[in-house]
Amino acid sequence: MTSKIIRINQIVKEKPDEVFTSVYHLINKELLMQCFEKLDGSKASGIDSVTKDIYYMNLDENINNLVKRLKNKSYKPQPARKVKIPKGNGKMRELAISNFEDKIVQLALKSIIEAIFEPKLSNNMFGFRPSRGCHDALRQISIDIERNFTNYVVEADIKGYFDNINHENLIKCLELHIKDKNIIMLIRKLLKAGILESDNLYIGDDGTPQGSILSPVLANIYMYYVLVRWFDEIVRPNCHGFASIINYADDFICCFQRKQDAIVFYKKWLPERLARAKLELAKDKTRIISFGRFAKENCKGKKPQTFEFLGFVHYCSTNRNGKFRVKRKTSSKKFTKKLVEFNDWCSRNRTLDIDELMNTYKKKVIGHFNYYGITDNFHMIQKYKFRTMQILFKWLNRRSQRKSYTWEEFNKLLEQYQIPKPRICVKIYDD
Repeated sequence: MTSKIIRINQIVKEKPDEVFTSVYHLINKELLMQCFEKLDGSKASGIDSVTKDIYYMNLDENINNLVKRLKNKSYKPQPARKVKIPKGNGKMRELAISNFEDKIVQLALKSIIEAIFEPKLSNNMFGFRPSRGCHDALRQISIDIERNFTNYVVEADIKGYFDNINHENLIKCLELHIKDKNIIMLIRKLLKAGILESDNLYIGDDGTPQGSILSPVLANIYMYYVLVRWFDEIVRPNCHGFASIINYADDFICCFQRKQDAIVFYKKWLPERLARAKLELAKDKTRIISFGRFAKENCKGKKPQTFEFLGFVHYCSTNRNGKFRVKRKTSSKKFTKKLVEFNDWCSRNRTLDIDELMNTYKKKVIGHFNYYGITDNFHMIQKYKFRTMQILFKWLNRRSQRKSYTWEEFNKLLEQYQIPKPRICVKIYDD
């Protein structure tokens, strides 16, 4: 980030209501060069098949040409290439892969928009933000439920959020603090670039496609004005007890002390608010549950319900001293998905050199522990390690016609490559 963009960020922190009328000139050669360096060259390429290495071959000429086109307003982003990856529920997630040069422009534009809007976003928004993440959201949930008298949780899901963000409504949100017509025009161009699938070009009035560098920051801004800020300024003051919202990207939950507040929010306020923003709740994934220290009494002796958020099932329990505590375990859907993915990977790569195979397995295990290895979830990460060992053992013994490994030999292999044992990597609580 250039010094001028850093200065913009400082101005916003000092003057939250500041409106910027001239920032387009910040997308210059210096910034574009920085963005080129930051981009990961191993990512998939767009429809023109140009990679970072290819772009680098004539870097100075390419960047100068890009600066010229941006300056005379002749820059035209190309359609993104659509790819599909499996989701945990058996459906497919659609991603848009832009051309490398368009990624440079998106990253430059993102740095400016983020500098202006990041300080304005709520502390209860955790997705795609600097120095915030999933584990911070989990900690906030624990605080809101355990320390702030939560008795009911509204578990909500917006149907196809990223695909249904209305462009004109989004532009209105951006224009609250960016009045530079050239920046707005560039954003419009990127939103209208379209998606190419099987030689068919799709251009619509809605959506910030997932996979785009710019999409997460735009989605956060829209979520802030449509939902989070509205909740803080309108919903909370009209509740008769404690109320809070925790948001991560397109997912959110709301906590309420009073049942009537939760019901009115769930049945009236939330649907009406989303309809105004041309969004819709996924009714089969939205519900109110009794949850908190009094959930057992509210459920009349029945086992309290659970809710899923960020890949974890959250359930009511107690700590070692018998005090109420929210506990979590890996969601069964996520767990199954991870094992299916690992089995597919082993099937495709079982003939790899043993060093490459085992070192990649080690990275996968470490990555899983780093995310799912949280307080109270030891059993599930232990189970993950055991099941992936079984899968790997099976596929290693299919590398040839004769059996390659006994369990004793396989365990020695695990020790040789220092495959880590299950461990809690993230403490949700200080105790």
